[in-house]
Amino acid sequence: MKKQIHIIGSGFSSLAASCYLAKAGYEVQVFEKNATIGGRSRQLLRDGFTFDIGPTWYWMPDVFEKFFADFDKTPADYYDLERLDPAYEVYFDKKDSIIIPGNLDAIYEIFEKEEKGSSKHLKSFLESAKYNYDVSINDLVYKPGVSPLELVTPVTIGKITQFFSTIRNEVRKKIKSKKLIQILEFPVLFLGAKPSNTPAFYNFMNYADFGLGTWHPKGGMYKVIEAMVSLATSLGVQFKTNANVEEIVVDNKGKATGIVVDGDFISSEIVLSGADYHHTETLLPTKYRQYSEKYWSKKTFAPSSLLFYVGFDKKLKNVCHHTLFFDTDFDVHAKTIYDTPSWPNEPLFYASFPSITDDSFAPNGKEAATFLIPLAPGIEDTPRIREYYFNLIIKRLEELTNQSVKESILFKESFCVNDFIKDYNSYKGNAYGLANILTQTAFLRPKIKSKKVENLFFTGQLTVPGPGVPPSLISGKIASDQILKNHKNETVI
Repeated sequence: MKKQIHIIGSGFSSLAASCYLAKAGYEVQVFEKNATIGGRSRQLLRDGFTFDIGPTWYWMPDVFEKFFADFDKTPADYYDLERLDPAYEVYFDKKDSIIIPGNLDAIYEIFEKEEKGSSKHLKSFLESAKYNYDVSINDLVYKPGVSPLELVTPVTIGKITQFFSTIRNEVRKKIKSKKLIQILEFPVLFLGAKPSNTPAFYNFMNYADFGLGTWHPKGGMYKVIEAMVSLATSLGVQFKTNANVEEIVVDNKGKATGIVVDGDFISSEIVLSGADYHHTETLLPTKYRQYSEKYWSKKTFAPSSLLFYVGFDKKLKNVCHHTLFFDTDFDVHAKTIYDTPSWPNEPLFYASFPSITDDSFAPNGKEAATFLIPLAPGIEDTPRIREYYFNLIIKRLEELTNQSVKESILFKESFCVNDFIKDYNSYKGNAYGLANILTQTAFLRPKIKSKKVENLFFTGQLTVPGPGVPPSLISGKIASDQILKNHKNETVI
């Protein structure tokens, strides 16, 4: 008889873990509180429009390839990928933008045009970034975060100074253009921290950006979820939606014996949670929780977000599939996220117009748009505030791109702090998990394996390796490896 594993949540990390564990011979069931699989990566369908509710960026394609290769598959077996060219556009002022091309040589030309001599510095910077990327992806990010010795290798010893310098310091050593600096500092936002707090070693995100490029799966990021569900199902994984896990049951010996789902007890031999780590521990008796409320309150969380999903009745001009609006002071905005949690007066924002690339996102002649303002988690969230910021960014969009769009809005829907809490049990409504700052890296993150409850494990963006879709895939593999290692002497079937 197969050994049972019950997984809480169905995001990228849970789906990845479910595939590895089913392949290893376990009977795997996934419990999702919402009506659809995918965790934070869901779809909004309305009036012929399609929106990715969660992630919209497809970076680090090699991580996806590595995942599917572990099952003798490729992404192409499930979805079509297109490398975006241009990758994205960054607005700095009215009619003043830089378009980032889809190939490296063209990017060097853009930099050189903006600041003479900068392409030489960029090449050197990206050589270091590629080296760090290869070290990270081929080794470090797959470590379970058990011991500080995981980070001690001949390579990392030689790079030790990069853990005590910052992205901001490294970027600004040679390049002076404020615009180019902002472009180079932008990718670390995916790690959920300020460039001034992010170790220089994480410049590998710049290689992910410029070297590996920005991609689009036809049909959107939810096609990746559908691919993983298809793979998992073929391996025997069972999914239960509208299934809210209310309790993790622990016996008097400190062993997880099952879960309570919508009032019903389900016996389990192993429990793996891909749900919010803090929330998962509230499902346990207090004495079995590893981390106190004080612990969580002192952690640096990645931002929450105010998101708008908007249908326009016309095609928009002067924007790219991914468009960043950096026409205000990032440092001032960042302080409202990390230092004094509050609503920003002049926020930076991001917009995705996937229907520019993929006509499946909007009816003919119309445009689908997602707008995102990064915010501090835990701040007040009301309909009045949401409406104020929607009008603010739409006005900025019109001014910066030199077009009128407000009267062309067919509908809009929003998603913010309260929704992250309601839909995902997210701590303070954070969107991306724990920030990857030095004191929250690797072994300093919450543990994959519970220290207090036998047979309870965790995966996702609050544990190793960190925020983002590719790291979540990796987290699922790490968690499954730890489960297999923990039970290596047991008969699975």
